[in-house]
Amino acid sequence: MIIVNLDEMLEKRNMSVTELSERVGITMANISILKNNKAKAIRFTTLEAICKVLECQPGDILEFVDDEE
Repeated sequence: MIIVNLDEMLEKRNMSVTELSERVGITMANISILKNNKAKAIRFTTLEAICKVLECQPGDILEFVDDEE
């Protein structure tokens, strides 16, 4: 299972979900889906834009958790 740690990065960058949404160019609904780990996939272009805005690496917001444990 892939966990999206978007809240942590937003807090570290002192940025609101609204600001991230506006700067990345995706809807608040899509940000919410990512934040709540409801996303089935993410486009590399979206991930790239989020990383650029948050000045981070994909591994800073995406985490693999073995759900069999």
